Amino acid sequence: MQSTTSEKLKQVWNGLAEDIKSEVGEAEFSAWISRICIIDIEGDVLKLSAPTNFIRDEVISRFSNTVIKLSKPYGKFHGFSRVSVNGIVLLDTCKERSNEDLPLKGIFILDRKFTFKNFIVGKPNEFAYAAALRVAESDTSPFNPLFLYGGVGLGKTHLMHAIAWHIKDTHPNKKVIYISAEKFMYLFIKSLRSKDAMSFKEMFRNVDVLMIDDVQFIGGKDTTQEEFFHTFNDLVDNNKQIILSADKSPSNLDGVGDRLKSRLSWGLVADIHPTNYELRLGILQSKSKRHRIKVPEKVLEFLAVKITSNIRELEGALNRIVAHATLVGRDINIDVAQEVLSDILRANERYITIELIQRKVCEFYSVKLSDLNSSKRQKSIAMARQVAMYLSKKFTTKSLPDIGRSFGGKDHSTVIHAVKRVKENMEKDGGFMTDLEILSKSFEK
Repeated sequence: MQSTTSEKLKQVWNGLAEDIKSEVGEAEFSAWISRICIIDIEGDVLKLSAPTNFIRDEVISRFSNTVIKLSKPYGKFHGFSRVSVNGIVLLDTCKERSNEDLPLKGIFILDRKFTFKNFIVGKPNEFAYAAALRVAESDTSPFNPLFLYGGVGLGKTHLMHAIAWHIKDTHPNKKVIYISAEKFMYLFIKSLRSKDAMSFKEMFRNVDVLMIDDVQFIGGKDTTQEEFFHTFNDLVDNNKQIILSADKSPSNLDGVGDRLKSRLSWGLVADIHPTNYELRLGILQSKSKRHRIKVPEKVLEFLAVKITSNIRELEGALNRIVAHATLVGRDINIDVAQEVLSDILRANERYITIELIQRKVCEFYSVKLSDLNSSKRQKSIAMARQVAMYLSKKFTTKSLPDIGRSFGGKDHSTVIHAVKRVKENMEKDGGFMTDLEILSKSFEK
């Protein structure tokens, strides 16, 4: 009996783990899911185990939705409907919730870490943050709808969750629904099939605040768009707040009708720009305080320079380094970071050009590209210009005259002088040398 049980457990986990790997990718799987093992199927619960609470929390935070989705077919076949990791039970994975099971008063699944307090504000996101906070704190609807948009992993969902938590904490009697556009579409189609459209209408129109994430997914779904259009109008007419997010502005949403695009643009449209160096470093500094292991500032600065794609990948990189240090017992330094994050760093590597160097140096020293290429002699600008020239000579094959021309038409003697000054400053200023080390490593392959 025991061997049969063990074989069954092995069969379940091997299949589920492979599905998860295909969904999240080799790197994320190796860093987190591969450290999870199956313990038992007890009653209707599939029990999983993580080696540390840190890994448990990260797996739950980062992969709950994926595990929930992919567990359904295994659960139906092997008789479990829930999954737990170190005793913490995730949402039902197999039993479909009927419309009656969905609460009109309350919040759909939210992450408690995503609050305004934990949101790091910088120039790329300060407008969206201010708008979200204003809506969360207002008793009326100052902007309706509030439409947040930006690329993947820049903080849209964090702000959506933060609004929901703030309303829940300050106005517990308000009826709030936070839901993804895909879930909205799924529930709508299900209501049509069960010939119970009225329950669906009552569910989404009898609320004080309706929050829908990733609205772009209703593109091309004409019937769903029509229902959403009427829901939108009904809520606005009754002074109920609508908050939406997408990866593009309303006018650029593919497959969305002009009439709905117009409605989505009625209130305030706030975009979240790609992160800059200061914001990335601030996020890393804030996140590193959560870990018991101290992460050297030089490593944080290196990550902030090297990983520029999005916040999600940046935080994931930090978590991988900390997890590696925890499990293997190695000190954290830049060399270890390069080793552990080799796949991520390769993905972020691009062909090194003078323009790329100029852009990264401008980010690092908070100067404008136009100033870098000007004749301004202000100390901070002159230093950044010299550093960029030095790195251009080090990491490109361009001649000195070519480098000079790329900096607003400077001649080759200016480049020679810049390289000389940088080398001198590196010898006498430890902090300056550290800056150069971080910037240089960001370009090394």
